[in-house]
Order: sequence, then structure tokens, then C-alpha cells
Amino acid sequence: MPITIESAQSIFPGTQVASVVPTTTESFAQLSAEDQLALIWFAYTEMGTTITVAAPGATNMIIAQGILEQIKQMPAAAQTQVMCDLANRSDTPICRSYASFSMNLKLGFWYQLGEWMAQGFVAPIPQGYQLSDKAKTVLQSIKAADSGQQITILRNAVVTMGFDPNAPGSYKKVADPVAVPTDLAARTQVTIEGITDATVLSYINNMNANDFEAAINLFTPNGALQPPFQRPIVGREAILTYMREECQGLKMMPERGVIEKSEEGYTPIKVTGKVQTPWFGNSVGMNIAWRFLLDPQGKIFFVAVDLLASPKELLNLVRR
Repeated sequence: MPITIESAQSIFPGTQVASVVPTTTESFAQLSAEDQLALIWFAYTEMGTTITVAAPGATNMIIAQGILEQIKQMPAAAQTQVMCDLANRSDTPICRSYASFSMNLKLGFWYQLGEWMAQGFVAPIPQGYQLSDKAKTVLQSIKAADSGQQITILRNAVVTMGFDPNAPGSYKKVADPVAVPTDLAARTQVTIEGITDATVLSYINNMNANDFEAAINLFTPNGALQPPFQRPIVGREAILTYMREECQGLKMMPERGVIEKSEEGYTPIKVTGKVQTPWFGNSVGMNIAWRFLLDPQGKIFFVAVDLLASPKELLNLVRR
């Protein structure tokens, strides 16, 4: 039976992913705009005592700065309306511009609004605002999640806001400035307990160095990368675009792994560890599993990146 992307997705079926993330994300999306904004405000106040949000780099924020300054100069009621429009995905110029932002730019946008809310420059959630019962349930789910799951839920909450007309040519997708790969002499080399495979080690090392060109060259031409809770991204060019938009500044810290018996020359390898993002500093790490399927030539045919259900899953490396 030929190996396909669909069949590759089933390797290491016992991996327990954090189902709380898609469930809570979906529940958040069903809330009113006011409740969504109240929960985001919570993220920058209560959760800020346990999760440190890193200030965005000035270079990355230049593209959004004009819109942010425009919002800052508005009357309070207009500021609140803009944020509600974003949550409601209304068709406005600001919402269209926001939809064109990269993930990192969207996170930086809300980071800045949150800072200005705290400083009084942007209207906060009205004092005494009462969450709906549904919103309270979502809030409890977020509170009960571990820190890595929380930041993923919050990321998902803001990424889909704004108005995306899905019409080619209606707006130009904005990309983050491409980070220069770390000099070869300055790169660190990871070690993974139980894994010596050169392709897997090179993949992690290249990703940590922001050397995405080298990373995609480890894939087969029709290889696929499956991000957490997403469909596989197929083909080197598509994977490279994703890496440039979503993976800059990530710090991957693999810990241990296991290799299963090859089938038809394809080798399944599972690695577990943590990933830190530039937005949440060194204090928060997401518990991650990488599920690789290497082809007979040692190239990456498929790799899934899974957000794990619990820290215990980091040790759940059992051979079939």
C-alpha cells in the first residue's frame, strides 16, 4: 500500500493532543464581540501575572503603527467600536488591513492596544462589565489550561479577527521582515535522548537558527508539515512561506525520542520537548511532539507538530 500524506497523519496514533485548545477556540468564536474583548482584556491583566508577554520589536510593528496611532487618537467610543468591528469581522478599512497582517503582527497589535488600555490611552472594557454565562465557561477553560495551551488559545483568538474578503488582489498580505539566519559559528546543536538521526537533528537546528531555506531542503519535494490543529501544508514553497510567517524566533527544545520499525522504507520518528515563542519569553514553554515520517532516502515526507495534552505526554514514548 503506497504511503500518502493521509496515511502518514496516523503515525503514533497514541499521541494525546490538547483537545482543550480547539474546543475553547471554537467556544470563544461563538461569543459576542463584547465578551471576546473582555476575555482578551483578561489576558493582558490577570494572566499577565503568570504569563509575561514580550514587547514586540519596533521593526515588526512599523507596518501596524499608523493604524494603532489612528485608533489612539479616536474618542473612547470610536476606539471601542473599532475593537468590536475587529471581533465581529466587519468590512471596514481597518478590519481589512488587520486581516492582512501576519500572526506576529496581529499579536503585536493587541499587545499594544492592551498596553494603551492599561495606560488609559485606549478605552478599556467598561467598569463592572459582566461576562455572559457562556463567556464565564470559556474563561474557566482558559484558566484551567496550562500556560502553553493558554497562549495558543489567545493566539487563535486574535488571528481570525478582522475582515478577510478572500478575493485575490483585494489586499496584499503583509509579511514580517525576514530574520537573517544565525551565523553558522554561533548556532547551537541540540541533542535528543534516543535519537541520532541526522535529518531530525538538522531540522531542529535549522529551525532554531531561522534558516528556513535549509530546513525545507530536508523535505521531499511533495513533503508536508502539519501545524497544531491545522491541515497539512504540502510542498516546499508552501512550507517555506508558512515558516517565514509563523516560525521566526521560535526556540525548539527537544528532549527525547523514539524510532519505530520502518515500513516500505519509511521511518516513523517521534520526538517530544518544548517550544518557546518570542511573544511569551523564556518563562512559558509549550509541550510539543514532532511526529516525523522519513522516506527511504532520509528526507522528511511528513512532520506533524502536536500541542500535547499534558506534561506527562512528554514521556509517553512507547513503541508499538
